This record gives sequence, C-alpha cells and structure tokens, in this order.
Amino acid sequence: MTLSRLTLYDTTLRDGQQAQGVDFSAGDKARIAQALDALGIDYVEGGWPGANPTDSAFFAAPPRLARARLTAFGMTKRAGRSAANDETLAGVMNAGTASVCLVGKTHDFHVTAALGITLEENVANIAASVAHVAASREALFDAEHFFDGYKANPDYTLACLNAALEGGARWLVLCDTNGGTLPAEVGRIVAEVIASGIPGERLGIHAHDDTGNAVAISLAAVDAGARQIQGTLNGIGERCGNANLVSLIPTLLLKEPYASRFETGIARDDLPKLMGLSRMLDDILNRVPSRSAPYVGSSAFTHKAGLHASAILKDPTTYEHVAPETVGNARYIPMSAQAGQSNLRSRLAKAGIDVRADDPRLAAILTEVKAREDRGFSYDTAGASFEILARELLGEMPRFFDVERYRVTVERRMGPRGEPVTVSEAVVVARFGTERVMSVSESQDPITHADQGPVNALSRALGKDLGPYQPYIDDMRLVDFRVRITSGGTEAVTRVLIDSEDGDGHRWSTVGVSANIVDASFQALRDAILWKLMRDGAPVAGAAVRPAAPARA
Repeated sequence: MTLSRLTLYDTTLRDGQQAQGVDFSAGDKARIAQALDALGIDYVEGGWPGANPTDSAFFAAPPRLARARLTAFGMTKRAGRSAANDETLAGVMNAGTASVCLVGKTHDFHVTAALGITLEENVANIAASVAHVAASREALFDAEHFFDGYKANPDYTLACLNAALEGGARWLVLCDTNGGTLPAEVGRIVAEVIASGIPGERLGIHAHDDTGNAVAISLAAVDAGARQIQGTLNGIGERCGNANLVSLIPTLLLKEPYASRFETGIARDDLPKLMGLSRMLDDILNRVPSRSAPYVGSSAFTHKAGLHASAILKDPTTYEHVAPETVGNARYIPMSAQAGQSNLRSRLAKAGIDVRADDPRLAAILTEVKAREDRGFSYDTAGASFEILARELLGEMPRFFDVERYRVTVERRMGPRGEPVTVSEAVVVARFGTERVMSVSESQDPITHADQGPVNALSRALGKDLGPYQPYIDDMRLVDFRVRITSGGTEAVTRVLIDSEDGDGHRWSTVGVSANIVDASFQALRDAILWKLMRDGAPVAGAAVRPAAPARA
C-alpha cells in the first residue's frame, strides 16, 4: 500500500516568537532550526526578514540545513505599486531562501476595513505577489482569516485561493487566524474547498489554540484532505498558541488511521528525539517544562494510584496508550497518599533498592509516606526526597554530613549612595566525621548588588564549602524553586519543591515542609545535595575521599 505524504511546516521561529514573553536571539533561532532539521521537519520558517534586527541577522547568516527547506515569511505587495517595486516584498526575496511564504487577507471584511482597498485589488495583489515569488522560488500562500472569511463570503475566499494557485503557489495554507473555528467545521470547509476544484495535495492548515482545539483542528483538516500541517514546538504562539507539533507528530506516526495511511519526513526511530527537542525549547525560553504535556511531559506516563500501578507491573498497556520510550519518555510510579505496595516496590526497584515482597519494612515506609503527605509533603513530585526517606527507614542511607546549625538574617541598611538596601546573610555549620566547617554567604547580585533573598543566601552557604564533598557538588545548580501554602492562617504550612541539575544533565526534585519557608527550603536543599552525593557514590564521612571530580553514574 502506497502511503500519502504529509508535510510538516514549523513556524516556531516566526509565529511562535509572537508569544508573550518569547524573545529568541539569532543564535537561538539557528539552534532550533538545526534541531528541527535533524528531526525531519520539512519546512522551517525562520521569520520575517527586515521586520526586526534579530530576523534580519538570522537570514544574513542562516544555518545549514540538510533536509528542511528554510522559509522566509512576508506579506503580499501593497496596492498601487508593482511586486518588483514593493520594498517589503523585496526584503523577503533578498533573504535568498529556497521557499517564501506570503500572507494575504482572504476575509472580505478585513480587506475593506483593515487594508482599505477593493476586493478586486486584493485578489490582484495576491496573484501578482505570488507570481513574483514563484518566478524564482517555491511560493506558499497563507490565507489569513480564511475560515471566518469563508463563512462570511465563500466565493471571495475561493477567488483568493485560486488567484494564488494560478500565480504558481505550491501550497495554499488555510489559516484559522482568530482561533475560534471548531474541528467539525474545519473538516467540512476543507472538504468543500477540495470539492470546488482546489487539490487537497496543495492545501495546508494553520490552526491557533484559542479554544484548545488546534491539534484536533489540524487532524480534522487532514481527515478532510489537507496535506500540510503548520505548527510550533510546544504549541507556543500568539495569544493561546498554535497547533503543537510535539503532540501532533507522535499522533501521526503512532495512531490510527494516520500511521497506516501517511508518511512524514520523520522516521519512527527518530521519535525519541522529540522529548529532548521540547525540553531544549523550554531551556532556551527559561521555562519549566509542562508536566502534563502529552507524550513528553514528566507526568505523561506517571501512574500514581495503587490500582493503576499494580496493573502496570503486569502489563503496561493496561494504562499506557503508547510505550513511553517511543517518544523518549519514561514510566514513573511515584509515592503518594494514594499509593499501594505495588507502587512502593516498583519505585524502590527503580531506585536500586531490593526489598522482598514480604519484608515488613514495606508497610512501615508506606505508613510514613502517607503520614508525611498528611502533613504537607508531596513525594509524587519529589522522587529524590522519597528515595532518601526510604533509605533512611531501611537503614541504608549513607551518612555524609550533619548540619549542626544554620542561621539566616535579613538586614535593611544604607547602600553606598545612601539608598536603602536589603541584604540577606546565611551561616551554615556542617560536620564531616571529625571535621567541622562554617560557611557564610550573602545573597547579593555581584553586578546589580540587589538582594536575591534569604533562600538564595542559604543555598549559597550550604553549597559553598562542603569540605571533602565539594568536588561532588560544584556542578550542581538550582533550576526551579516552587512554594505552596498548604494551609491558611497565621500558622500556615509551607511546602517548597526544588528542582536541581548537574553538569551531566541529570535533574532531580526534592521537597521540604515547615511553617517557616526558610526551614522548608533548607530541607529541600539538603536533600538535593544528599541525593547527588549518594548517586555519585561519595564515601561516607570519615572515609577517604577522592580529591578529583567523581565518576558519573
């Protein structure tokens, strides 16, 4: 059976950049483009040449792409001038890309109200602009506000599409620009467009997620006959975002009827790259990855309820729609107040802790976990703290160091220019066998001298001098810090969750709970260091310590 080809078009670097809080550098854009190319994306839209300095710099020194077609984005020419003499169109052409995508209005209301020209002039502008591009490049046409326009005046929107088609456009992309059209309606309209005589193999879909349906809309368009999908990594984009390619790609490759009907430029064996690509974008944007993201989120294959975990141990397909490793993810069975012994044994085994099913200590661990969660702890999101707790209860936790005491102070004083400043200072006294070390640290930004808070001061002091263990923690860094009040009133209990990372890319989570936010933070920080030392095989206090950096697990 011959498979139909689906073309994947990524607009992360252009439409994704319009998301609030997203600001790529030219280097960021090059890195993302090369990663998309390595995955097998067909088109990478790099931005709008001349629209801003970053896009201009990106196209001035574009990255080398092995498979993907780098595409420049622009708009159709303005009325009253020829395509050859339109400065905006010239800037897009001068980018020198093999493909050019032009956006043009296809909703009659926008033509008369926003552009202020006649409907006939707009059709002529589309035809002339696309023909100008198609004379030397592959031309794509983004039909802006297409679905709203079709519902208002179908004949006019079709006239716009046919003008682009006759001008030489390879792809006609139907855009749900306002994001308000629902999947069934998109499917119906795409089918009607094809029935009008426009070939489905020339149609694409560009969906926005304002109703939370962008992925479903894209699939509905494909079901109706469209053969190109536009979207972005992690669904970033203006307002509520765009169709999420990270969700669409595994659906197309793994789910029926798409897996047996279509092929894409992405090989199934390359799907495990998807999770790393998603995380790479989050890292560039300095965002915490969404735990609940389909396929690639850390919770996508997490099984918390004891009934689920018991079945998973017998056959993973009981509660997993795909195998997590196919998309680069992994199964995780956390500990929680809803856990049973199946969860516990599975979680202990994953941590390398071998406990027999009839070991009475299992019940003691389970009881302690549930009692702690009742006090505000959350071990389903803090696997490292759970492992430390379990090893302590089993008598298997190495004793690396003890913190004799710590103190954190916050002082408001006059700065060098007489301005009031706040400075946090932390003192930590730790003991390693017979060795005793005191560390002091202020939490001031070295450049701005702004105070970064008491928790930052404590983190610096705790990690500043751990005596013989310093080589093991030098590459540690705190990458996320989350605080939640678990009960109200003046006696509120604070839960602190900390994500840590090291130079090898390992990431782990720890938790602390206290009525005092600094003390809760201290518990989580201490657990983060202890887990790192344990994982890297650091010797216990008083034993010979390797002076060099440790070998990695």
